[in-house]
Amino acid sequence: MANFIDIHTRTGQSQPKHYKTTLFRGDALMLGMNCLESGQEQAVHTHRDQDKFYLVIEGRGTFTIGTEEQEVGPGTAVWAPRGVEHGVRNDAAVQLVLFMGIAPAPAKKRTGEPG
Repeated sequence: MANFIDIHTRTGQSQPKHYKTTLFRGDALMLGMNCLESGQEQAVHTHRDQDKFYLVIEGRGTFTIGTEEQEVGPGTAVWAPRGVEHGVRNDAAVQLVLFMGIAPAPAKKRTGEPG
């Protein structure tokens, strides 16, 4: 595992779901990149045992955190405490690039287990 990664080299595109990649993963923390094209979303969901944050790198996104909804842009950090519903959608014409972290890290999937 590399200890240094230029996050700009780890962005991408995916259809129909948004692009996700893991940068670093330990038992206590996972860091990654999420890229949403115009019209894509990460549906509102919850993590019962994990806290999550997003940092907007590029673009604008509309985040739902509990009962709050707010559109934010580059440089904005978004916090989703464990047990609180959260999601994000890209209503803009340009790609939304997010640096994200989740703690503790999700359990690793077994080989052959669906994504």
